[in-house]
Amino acid sequence: MVETEGFNDRFWRLARPLLFRLDAERAHDSTLALLGLWSRWFAGRLGAADLARAPGHAVDAMGLHFPNPIGLAAGLDKNAVAVSAWQALGFGFIEVGTITALAQPGNPKPRLFRLPADEALINRMGFNNAGADAAAIRLERLRARDILQVPLGVNLGKSKVTPAEEAADDYRRSFERVGHLADYVVVNISSPNTPGLRDLQRVEEVTRIIEAIQGPNQRLARPKPLLVKLAPDLSDEEAIDCARAALDAGCSGLILTNTSIRFEGLRSGTEGMSGGLSGRPILERSTALLGLVRQAVGPDPVLVGVGGVMDPAGAAAKLAAGADLVQIYSGLIYRGPGFVRELLRGISR
Repeated sequence: MVETEGFNDRFWRLARPLLFRLDAERAHDSTLALLGLWSRWFAGRLGAADLARAPGHAVDAMGLHFPNPIGLAAGLDKNAVAVSAWQALGFGFIEVGTITALAQPGNPKPRLFRLPADEALINRMGFNNAGADAAAIRLERLRARDILQVPLGVNLGKSKVTPAEEAADDYRRSFERVGHLADYVVVNISSPNTPGLRDLQRVEEVTRIIEAIQGPNQRLARPKPLLVKLAPDLSDEEAIDCARAALDAGCSGLILTNTSIRFEGLRSGTEGMSGGLSGRPILERSTALLGLVRQAVGPDPVLVGVGGVMDPAGAAAKLAAGADLVQIYSGLIYRGPGFVRELLRGISR
């Protein structure tokens, strides 16, 4: 594995400048296409001697075994095309999506922006994905290959054309198509890029959506753990109220947090940009909110910390604040294919 890591480092030193010359979304699509092609032919299984499979990193939560606590956040692989590649990169769990009941193209381009001076991204993608029916077919094929060594999460969002008053039914329809193919399911009500979605971060809406999903979930032979993903822009009280509502409705925990709509204090210019900010600038707020929610809900619910993890110190901060598991997105874009193992080496000290 040392040789593989060395190759990854050398490859990234060459590839990063080339990729960063491309439009951000074009670079993302090109990379994902290559990873998807690789994933068609290879399983991405890792041996027991790999750092990403070291017994000391393992976490047992929600009735699932996580070989290590570093996971891929939703958004990078919306249509679950490169799961084998993510496994090979050392992730301890993989979350695909966001998937919506209906296929949708997302928002007009350009809709993804790099802010290198801030080690950040802004995206206004708008849940562009092929829809729950297409996702179900792809996930069925993936399960038939029987290659997964790590838990697979599926992140669900509301279809843009669905009125807010019908949101619960929309989430339920998505769950009915893909829920049984996941190891855990995330209810995403916190993306800033679908009009009105963040208005669902209210106690009554959280309760309504989770109860709608729990119907088909509890009919499964093995019901799936449910998580709700919240925004860092909620007030402390709003986040705690939503967290408690989710847990009262039977959720196993929360993902804290999604991207932020607050762009204050950035070095980079953001004229003409809108959407959700990710990367280093949101580390402090997302981690603080994680800690507050942990204090409010106690030690038992599972909390997944995401937002601003760009180095081992960021991952360690999430764990210290009460996270059971940690997810990355922007850090992978900036740090490259060796980033998972870099984090694991750092948090092992």
